[in-house]
Amino acid sequence: MNFLFTLKTALMALNRNRLRSGLTMLGIIIGVSAVIIMVSVGQGAKASIESEIKSMGTNVIMVMAGNRSSGGMRQGFGSTQTLIPKDADAILQECPAILNGTPMLNTSSPLVYGNQNWSSSVSGVGPAFFIIRDWQTTAGNIFSDSDVRGANKVCVIGTEVAKNLFQGEDPIGKIIRIKKIPFKVVGLLAEKGQSGSGQNQDDTVIVPYTTLMKRLLNRTYVQNLFLSAVSEDQMTEAKTQITQLLRQRHRIKEGSDDDFFIGTQSDITSMATATSSILTLLLGSVASISLIVGGIGIMNIMLVSVRERTREIGIRMALGARGKDILTQFMVESFVLSALGGLLGILVGTGGALLVSQIAKWPTYISILSIVLSIGFSSAIGIFFGFYPARMAAQLNPIDALRFE
Repeated sequence: MNFLFTLKTALMALNRNRLRSGLTMLGIIIGVSAVIIMVSVGQGAKASIESEIKSMGTNVIMVMAGNRSSGGMRQGFGSTQTLIPKDADAILQECPAILNGTPMLNTSSPLVYGNQNWSSSVSGVGPAFFIIRDWQTTAGNIFSDSDVRGANKVCVIGTEVAKNLFQGEDPIGKIIRIKKIPFKVVGLLAEKGQSGSGQNQDDTVIVPYTTLMKRLLNRTYVQNLFLSAVSEDQMTEAKTQITQLLRQRHRIKEGSDDDFFIGTQSDITSMATATSSILTLLLGSVASISLIVGGIGIMNIMLVSVRERTREIGIRMALGARGKDILTQFMVESFVLSALGGLLGILVGTGGALLVSQIAKWPTYISILSIVLSIGFSSAIGIFFGFYPARMAAQLNPIDALRFE
């Protein structure tokens, strides 16, 4: 039988019951659109996380204090006081795989300028921090190494702090109070926006780490060392060099746990993308259930169609149609239902993903792969669930079919 004739016959049969065909396709439309929307949300979250990790800087390595077992209990990060600024100096001098680095510690504090008050995070770092993160200033400059050595009371502020404290006034050269201590604003950072975790990166004050240690926190240790490797290829080697050096400096015995933890940018990326990939797979799998339900709907309708058209099948067989021809006709009808539903589902799903992005402000990413998989899956659903009714029609006895009322 000519395929075009079979396709035309299938379209005519579906057109005779437009409402029923439309309702049958609705299950596929909902399933395909749900898969596209869910996968696009998962892919958008993954892209957002990757972008956030990249915004940390290039070839970043974080050394965090803590991770020591004590009495069988593993302590959390920041629980030890063994990480000191001289560790960063030693790493820069003795680890050839490290390019830049700075000690780093954080706190939060109320900020005051005139009659304006604001509360923000305060970070203590060295000038290398801005190089690693590639964070520029839009006004003024970052503080210098001499400011770090002198523990000078200078600071660089984010745009959110500037907006709330200065309300349009130029902040450069002005004095703000951090825990009642006066600091001179020397720079205004370029806007970074929210991080993947929802934290506003622009709501920050950055001061020399020595100033934060001596004048605000009165401590001799730091929470982290913020470093960058010479290249991505040397990240593993850099991690090994740091581990060996810090174990030696901290006098950690062979077989004892480290009192620090080293996390590389690639480690963070791998963990984050693995989590988001699992989320995407879960969302897509849940949405795919509706496609299976749509496929069952196709089977149901095709079984009804076979019963309604039993006499027609008998007449066609009596005129010379073979079982293979009947099988092909009903398979084509099932395929057309699922394929049309899949195409309409792609349009609805794409529009729905864009709507979610606009209304919920969630990042979404519509990939060609998700569209191809959706249309392929919907077509496969039509073929799979349409086979049994089509085979049932093909196996009808022509004489019994002609007698059917």
